[in-house]
Amino acid sequence: MPEKSTLGLTDTHCHLNFAEFDSDRDQIIERALDNGITKIVVPGIDIDSSKNAIHYSEKYPMVYAAIGIHPNSGESWSENSIAELEQLAKNPKVVAIGEIGLDYYRKYTPIKLQQDIFSKQLQLAKNLGLPVIIHNRQASEDILAMLKTWFLGLVNNHSGLARNPGVMHSFSDDFQMAEQYIKLRFKIGITGPVTYRNAVILREVVKNQDLDNLLLETDAPYLPPNPFRGKRNEPANVRIIAEKIAEIKDRSITDVANITSDGGNQLFNWRVSR
Repeated sequence: MPEKSTLGLTDTHCHLNFAEFDSDRDQIIERALDNGITKIVVPGIDIDSSKNAIHYSEKYPMVYAAIGIHPNSGESWSENSIAELEQLAKNPKVVAIGEIGLDYYRKYTPIKLQQDIFSKQLQLAKNLGLPVIIHNRQASEDILAMLKTWFLGLVNNHSGLARNPGVMHSFSDDFQMAEQYIKLRFKIGITGPVTYRNAVILREVVKNQDLDNLLLETDAPYLPPNPFRGKRNEPANVRIIAEKIAEIKDRSITDVANITSDGGNQLFNWRVSR
């Protein structure tokens, strides 16, 4: 049997709590370890999936949880949601509030309600001192405006969270927009599409952005990199994303692994218990 990789990669966004992994979750974890992945962040999209994320974080030492209500799950929001999330956040393996944000493409949830839910969860993150994992689909202007206001509040309140406030998940905007988020000290999450032939703009973002500002994500089971398009994605494939970034930036994969994982360490503060 070949030796396991010692790269020390981090998959900062994987929906390991989804049903697509129910039949072989243990094997998924083993393949991740074999490919040098040592940490995985599993975000929730509603209360139940947030609880499941915590469950798997307790089952697998390498897994950590994020909790939150996704904009496409906004109809599940209730007057008790913030209190439920606050209670879940007491678990020491909860490292972020997410996946939260705005989605103007699907619009499963009315835009005004999306914005209200997003605002309340940003406030929760501020209160708890937890970074945020941001979903953005065709809502860049509104998300940027809301995050600017939120970040200014962190700075004015001398919050330590202002140093590492969050990550823009599966970034798909251009370099100029990336720079706007970097000014707010956000990380840029890079997923499988960076390997797609038509992803010219995304590769330009990677080429012209410091590695310190990038995080690796699979968004599994979605967005598999080449050559696995059309198949279920999994955390082991974060290595392919790292290899592509190394190629784009003319750096070693070891550099990419070390620098992006250091960024994950700074953002998620794994070793801190609350």
